[in-house]
Amino acid sequence: MMREALRDRQAWPLLIALALGGLLLYLLQPILAPFLVGALLAYLADPIADRLEARKLSRTLSVVIVFGAMLLIVVGAALLIAPLLAHQVDYLAQRLPQIIDWVQRTAVPWVEANLGLSASRLDTESLRQAIAEHWQSTGTVAATVVAEATRSGLAFVGWITNLALIPVVGFYLLRDWDVLVARIRELIPRQLEGTVSALALECDEVVAAFLRGQLLVMLALGVIYATGLWLVGLNLAVLIGLLAGLANIVPYLGFIVGISAASIATVFQFGDFWVPLALVWGVFMVGQTLEGFVLTPWLVGDRIGLHPVAVIFAILAGGQLFGFTGVLIALPAAAVVMVLLRHAHQRYLGSRLYGPESAEEHR
Repeated sequence: MMREALRDRQAWPLLIALALGGLLLYLLQPILAPFLVGALLAYLADPIADRLEARKLSRTLSVVIVFGAMLLIVVGAALLIAPLLAHQVDYLAQRLPQIIDWVQRTAVPWVEANLGLSASRLDTESLRQAIAEHWQSTGTVAATVVAEATRSGLAFVGWITNLALIPVVGFYLLRDWDVLVARIRELIPRQLEGTVSALALECDEVVAAFLRGQLLVMLALGVIYATGLWLVGLNLAVLIGLLAGLANIVPYLGFIVGISAASIATVFQFGDFWVPLALVWGVFMVGQTLEGFVLTPWLVGDRIGLHPVAVIFAILAGGQLFGFTGVLIALPAAAVVMVLLRHAHQRYLGSRLYGPESAEEHR
């Protein structure tokens, strides 16, 4: 009894610290985004820097090489993809009224004739007129954003400052990452160091499986889908491919979103010609096959990641509670909570509260 009371007393400071940390996070959320993004970049790049350091390079030089490569990749991708995306978004916006007409004259009669569903309540004419009327104003969105940003000089300076802080924070965190981890480990009470280190290692495996693994899978699938759809000749290939890759943050959601959007775009672009539609379906089947047999085993491996429902809930809950800052910390926090719940579940199964026989079995 005395030992359990002592444990309870030791747990209270931790709970109070967690509550204060949550309150501080809520109060500081407007300025935390660049620091969290920088920390995320440092976390993702740390294994690469460690490998370069193992080849007798200094830590600072390793970090410079890693950040230089990341900068080249980001700038190159932006210069390559941004014009394509802008062109395809413009193409989509210009043809939205035609798509609405096609839905009204072709898709709706087909649904009513073959599925027996009534779509008479779908007011596509009003929707088409609204898009046609407001399309001209959408072309000035960039100019409006620039004008508003220029008008609010302080907000614009703050936005630029936050953007510039990301590589600076990421650079210094990556350079001192191993030192920071070691210092934090030294602060852990010695009687808890073994348990906390084991839990931290398990959390790192879960987070790495998602961030370093699933994000690479998303990127690879986006490239595969966009390239395949481009070879088929789809005008919205890059837009749909990247959308499908990003949606794959939840397994199979990217496939569903991508193949649905690509099928509609293909039918609208090529008409009732089945060959392009079959080729589009083939692109997504190839992507799914590569994901299941190559990408996921290679990039994620057999590490236990986050459940799809946990991913959806974590992102929505984080955004609701803390805005964009909450979205950034949602998945790592969900991974930590999942590991702690798994550990608590094991402790519960081995406790006498669950049953004396079970407690003996789990010893």
